[in-house]
Amino acid sequence: MANTPQAKKRARQNEKNRKHNASLRSMARTYMKKIQTKIESGNYEEAQTAFKQAQPILDSMVNKGIFAKSKVARHKSRLSAKIKSLKSA
Repeated sequence: MANTPQAKKRARQNEKNRKHNASLRSMARTYMKKIQTKIESGNYEEAQTAFKQAQPILDSMVNKGIFAKSKVARHKSRLSAKIKSLKSA
C-alpha cells in the first residue's frame, strides 16, 4: 500500500488510467466483433463500411498504447482478407 502522498496520488492515477484503458480496449474489440458479424452475415458492402469505420479507431488505439502495432496490423489484415473473399464468393 502506498504510504507517501506521491505514491497515493500515483495509485489513484493508475486506477483511473486502468479503467479508461479498459474502456478503450473494450470499444476497439466491439468494433472488431461488429466487422466479424458483418462478414459472417455475408454482406460485402456492410462489412466494408464497418471495416472503414473501425480502421481509424484501431489505429488510434495503437497511438494511445492500448494495443501493440503488430496486433492491430494482424487483425486488420485478417479482417480485410475475409472481406475480400466475400467479394469474390
